[in-house]
Amino acid sequence: MITIFSQIEAASFFDASLTPLQLLEFGFRFVLNLVVSYFIILKIYQPTRKDQEYVFTYLIFGPIVFFMVNLFSQSTLGVGFAFGLFAVFSILRYRTTTIPVKEMTYMFTIISLSVLNAISSPMITLTVLIGTNLVILSVVYFTEKSFYKKGIETQIIQYEKIENIHPDRTHLLVADLEERTGNTIERFDVLESDYLKDAVKLRVYYRSRSK
Repeated sequence: MITIFSQIEAASFFDASLTPLQLLEFGFRFVLNLVVSYFIILKIYQPTRKDQEYVFTYLIFGPIVFFMVNLFSQSTLGVGFAFGLFAVFSILRYRTTTIPVKEMTYMFTIISLSVLNAISSPMITLTVLIGTNLVILSVVYFTEKSFYKKGIETQIIQYEKIENIHPDRTHLLVADLEERTGNTIERFDVLESDYLKDAVKLRVYYRSRSK
């Protein structure tokens, strides 16, 4: 099949001269990136989270970064410009949002995979590319599963007793959350405070008592 493709003349694809082999390689890289990224997001990350706050972001980031890096790597602007553009949008959007370290790690993983799969280089063969994706996938899987065995889960909760977030009343907040959820609260983070509505948004780390 490769011999047949190599004998076909270059095809016109969106005003770009690409051979069928180049189109085939581009499609393979895109599918590989999609499969590995979505497996990490939907099969490894999502089952460990009760809230789905970042799942949509990760699902969208992968394809967007892949296409952006691939297109800019073929132009005179280069990959550096693509990273600079992404950094600007990141600063504008995420500077006011507290993103946990774990979520940032997953975001970095998805972006790195997309960049790796998007860059076409004679030094990076498809075999090396597949091997690298499998190694990253394996590292994420076994690392996540080793921590997940501890039974620590997270959930976003809207909490109306804002007076309990005072450091001197933390024990009352924890006791109230445990009574409401029926789980053992390990710790919590205050994400947002609304003093007009007397409510806060909490990220709660808990251990299910049913396990």
